Amino acid sequence: MRRVLDAFCGVGGATRGYQRVGVHVVGVDIRPMPRYCGDEFVRGDAIEYIAAHGHEFDLIHASPPCQAFATLTTGTNQGRRVYPDLIAETRRALEATGRPWVIENVPTAPIKRDLMLCGAMFPELAVLRHRWFELGGIRVEQPEHPQHRGRVAGYRHGEWHQGPYIAVYGKGGGKGSVAEWQQAMGIDWTSARREIRQAIPPAYTEFIARAVLDQRSAGFTPVQTSGGESRWR
Repeated sequence: MRRVLDAFCGVGGATRGYQRVGVHVVGVDIRPMPRYCGDEFVRGDAIEYIAAHGHEFDLIHASPPCQAFATLTTGTNQGRRVYPDLIAETRRALEATGRPWVIENVPTAPIKRDLMLCGAMFPELAVLRHRWFELGGIRVEQPEHPQHRGRVAGYRHGEWHQGPYIAVYGKGGGKGSVAEWQQAMGIDWTSARREIRQAIPPAYTEFIARAVLDQRSAGFTPVQTSGGESRWR
């Protein structure tokens, strides 16, 4: 595995995890990302880029916008702000490439529950941040989900609670300093709260990348089926 595409890349939380295993990562996002950590950045429509160039990569990672499904924003779709749902369109574009792919999103998103990762699975992280991954053409064994060690630190109803985890969401009020957010997520190349809270910890995609590399070293290679979908053999 030499080249990975990170679609809807943001500042590059997913990108950094793939980079940790030594691959070249190209990120694409509709917005400018001056602090993107990858090897190349393309500003443009992620789905269009997948359709045009996805077949050029060994693996495609996609994190379509999750606000339509996030528990903190689902209520805003009722009569106020409407967030886009790009998951189905993204999946169709990924399947058409014939390449292995990953879709990452929040637990309430309409994706297959092939893999769930939580910060409690990684000793270096201090954030919970459960995320589901739908996998196309790859297999990743589900790790054990350890019991959470305590509560998330921060204010609840005007009272401060101690805990081993940091709340990385919102605008930061009562939820820890920027430095604490960076440490909790394993993200040190940006200090912008908005960018940190919209990312996933790099440890998640490093875990996935190492599983893919282990499969390849064991002799499994991705092949394209007659339906255009890639599978491992």
